[in-house]
Amino acid sequence: MEGAVEKGASAKGVIGWVEERLPIFSAVRHMAEYRAPKNLNYAWNFGSLAGLCLVIQIATGLFLAMQYTPHVDYAFDSVERIMRDVNYGWLLRYLHAVGASMFFIVVYIHIARGLFYGSYKKPRELLWFIGIIIFIAMMATAFMGYVLPWGQMSFWGAKVITNLFSAIPLFGEDIVVWLWGGFSVGNATLNRFFALHFLLPFIIIGVVIIHVWALHVHGSNNPSGVEVKSKKDTIPFHPYYTVKDFFGFGVFFIVYFYFVFFAPNVLGHPDNYIPANPMVTPAHIVPEWYFLPFYAILRSIPSKLGGVMAMFGAIMILFALPWLDRSRTKSGYYRPMFKVFFIIFIITFVILGYIGGKPPEEPYLTVGRICTFWYFTHFLLVLPIITKYEKILPHPSSISEHFEKK
Repeated sequence: MEGAVEKGASAKGVIGWVEERLPIFSAVRHMAEYRAPKNLNYAWNFGSLAGLCLVIQIATGLFLAMQYTPHVDYAFDSVERIMRDVNYGWLLRYLHAVGASMFFIVVYIHIARGLFYGSYKKPRELLWFIGIIIFIAMMATAFMGYVLPWGQMSFWGAKVITNLFSAIPLFGEDIVVWLWGGFSVGNATLNRFFALHFLLPFIIIGVVIIHVWALHVHGSNNPSGVEVKSKKDTIPFHPYYTVKDFFGFGVFFIVYFYFVFFAPNVLGHPDNYIPANPMVTPAHIVPEWYFLPFYAILRSIPSKLGGVMAMFGAIMILFALPWLDRSRTKSGYYRPMFKVFFIIFIITFVILGYIGGKPPEEPYLTVGRICTFWYFTHFLLVLPIITKYEKILPHPSSISEHFEKK
């Protein structure tokens, strides 16, 4: 009996010793006891889904890296070997390739939810900024990963996109040479892209931890746009939202596995199954589908420098949202004018994605320029103007009131 007591005391002492030096157990306890607004809908599932996608990409990428050869003479063949000779290599490849597309679908919906419900407004501005940084890091990682199979579209996509930096005055050409590791896209380019593609997801994990930390400072936003005022406005995250998240995981895996097993190549480009050939230019060079809206913005500006500035500006303008949209009402549900313009913006973004996949000819160029104009108009003119003139609908004074009306 005494030995059992001493053993329990020893265990408690070990936990206390570790907790005093590294509060792991209190952090786990905080996650278990964390309370969230009780009116969150399924649009809030996409944050946890994004985390799930990141884990899948890192896990599958780690095993693929064990078989991949980052050399221009062997890269394409090593990918074919993974598909044909490595046990379940085809599954790992498709899980990783389709997983990238699913990751971007989830993140785009996550960003759209934040735009509609005003998740960028006080006091969550830093939370929004960190989220956009994660999005930028995702795009860089995905672009470098697309180069690794060393197919025709991989090679020419790398050449076209990296060459855009030459538009920067004075030192643009030096940046391109630095990116290439030489005077053309070659072995040095492939090696550094492989290294960065392997490294960046772990950096993203670090930024995601900061993102979750920032989220827990002021708590989640919610559909009503009203801040938590009392404990009755919240419910424990576990088990209520963990169950909801796992249901979302189930739906996600149904869609994910459909593409993996039945349509793994529908989201890619067939030219990437042709080995890279610097002497043969594809008829139409396009990036992966999740870059197409920004690619359309790039092509809509006749000037090369102007196109590059517009493309990067289309992402960087998201950092200015807390100051462009000054409405005190966060949720778009209670803003009739905002709701209409938000729908128009989403349609515009989808059209830009469609235009980005088409050849740079009429009528696609004109439509792309109109949509590009409206993209920036939405942020720079529409949001500041409707903030002043729209009539806000009556909204609940508390989260509990909104929950009871649902």
